[in-house]
Amino acid sequence: MAQTSDKTVDFGGLDSMSAETARSKVTAWLKDVGKSDAQTLAKLETIWKDNDSTVLDRLAASFALGDAVAAGLLTEARNTTGPAPIIVPSVFKDEKKAAFYRANLGLYYARALTHRRVYEEALATLKLFNAEQVADPSSYLFHRAVCEHAMLHKPEATKSIRRLLQEGALLAPERYKTVAVLMLVDMQTWKDKGLDDIARKMENIERRLEIARGGPETQRQQREVLARLDELIKKLENQKKKKQGDGPPKDGQPMPGDGQGDQCPDGGGPAGPPGPPGPPNGINPPSSPAQDSAQPAGVGGTGNVKKAQFKKLESQWDTLPPREREAALNELTAGMSTRHAEAVRNYFHNLTGKK
Repeated sequence: MAQTSDKTVDFGGLDSMSAETARSKVTAWLKDVGKSDAQTLAKLETIWKDNDSTVLDRLAASFALGDAVAAGLLTEARNTTGPAPIIVPSVFKDEKKAAFYRANLGLYYARALTHRRVYEEALATLKLFNAEQVADPSSYLFHRAVCEHAMLHKPEATKSIRRLLQEGALLAPERYKTVAVLMLVDMQTWKDKGLDDIARKMENIERRLEIARGGPETQRQQREVLARLDELIKKLENQKKKKQGDGPPKDGQPMPGDGQGDQCPDGGGPAGPPGPPGPPNGINPPSSPAQDSAQPAGVGGTGNVKKAQFKKLESQWDTLPPREREAALNELTAGMSTRHAEAVRNYFHNLTGKK
């Protein structure tokens, strides 16, 4: 390990801890906490004979032998059907406990929460330590990057990923490095305040609702999404108005029907009785409905309606029968791109019973 004591950290490089070193350190820890009796040591022997388990897994199981708190945390973290934790366990902040114990138990706990998509407490736990303090630095950096990416913390996720791919390149499994590169590439496409940004925020809200996080923070994020939608709708409306205002010809060219020529802008014959307005000069009418695009069709003039529909449907969702929900969703997502319509649908489907 690059670390020589609980307080001294060398950021110059990363190294994983061998099984022999980890076992020696956890044996010493058990002795320090008064759990070095023959029965405990026999169980420890069984744990470390399992070479198919990772060093981190064996460390966590060893900690559970000597500490009831550790055993309880492992049970909580592994329970995928129980409620997600909403605070970081105090044991990880207790400096009276050995840093070796806290850091490695914390990494195991955070890894389990990451698998359950409980990114908030997983990340908060990981931030209490650093990669040099754990037996598996690549696992620390990878799961920290996953949490930061999922919570849209782009600068922090980029830093964790680059460190994993540089300092931890020789340690990390190929699957970690592959996923890390994909996350890095994905973040390069992120833009603030666009539809993609809104969709990502809505996906994060859906995740929070899935783990029963429908409290003030989720509501704050919902209000932020609505505000972003309102900004985007107004921007699109203004763009459309500006485009419509650019229509009159320049340099004194006559307008159709201004007394300087016939009323047919294409020169197709004399004026006839007025009929329904056609498309602008040079624009052919569409022959098929609007295709999937990054911009909702028909936004101009309907933005406030869409926002009102969104708010109304959100407030009434739990009381509507399934058929009315589907009809309201169809109306709300009409004209949206496939991706954003799907994001809106997933958002509302995950509201059921979780508000």
